[in-house]
Amino acid sequence: MNHTIDTILNHRSIRKFTEDKLTDEQIHILIKAAQQASTSSNVMAYTIIGVTDPVLKKELRKISGQPYVEHNGHLFVFCGDLHRITQLSTPEERIEMEETIESTEQFIVTIIDAALSAQNLAIAAESIGLGICYLGSLRNDIYHVSELLGLPDYVVPLFGMAVGTPAQQPELKPRLPFEVVYHENKYLADEIQQPAISSYDAELLEYYQTRSSNTKVDTWSEQMIRKYRNPIRMDVSSFVKEQKLNKR
Repeated sequence: MNHTIDTILNHRSIRKFTEDKLTDEQIHILIKAAQQASTSSNVMAYTIIGVTDPVLKKELRKISGQPYVEHNGHLFVFCGDLHRITQLSTPEERIEMEETIESTEQFIVTIIDAALSAQNLAIAAESIGLGICYLGSLRNDIYHVSELLGLPDYVVPLFGMAVGTPAQQPELKPRLPFEVVYHENKYLADEIQQPAISSYDAELLEYYQTRSSNTKVDTWSEQMIRKYRNPIRMDVSSFVKEQKLNKR
């Protein structure tokens, strides 16, 4: 093991932070780390917006329903961004570029680029003793978030990340077994995966029953069934298309 692997293997989501704000130096270092992530064809199809305005943070908290969106050391919003590319061209060239820019392929590129940069930032933050929590909850009202952040066409707010000094130390949550997520040469048959998933259900049930706070009786399988039986954020698809992405 080394420090990097130890940091990754000890990740846990932090949902309570001290009042300490990140310094300008820390923010700069984290953004530089994010920028060094791999990127498709050097497109760098993302923009990171740091939210420091207390009024804006309060509005984003209302959308998310999570207090740590407002109370943290710094709030980052990761956006898929192809707007920047459109500004490099003449109007005539832009017309020729539209078919590619508006394709599903290029929308996937923005998501991957943003996610890779975010994970680099997360690992960098944790390596210097900070905690992080990803915030998919900003998509609860993606139209309003876009309006609040002043996003132009070809830009989509994908998720946020709260970063700061941890004010809690939750237990590590177990993950799916190795043999469920890693398959060699071809996808494993369901009957091979299911026993391992059942074992994981038992492990996660014990975790929920014995952790230091918010104990409950639940399993991963039950959680996933509940989650996917109740559609949420179904307006995201229309929003993305209105932003002129994922149209082709």
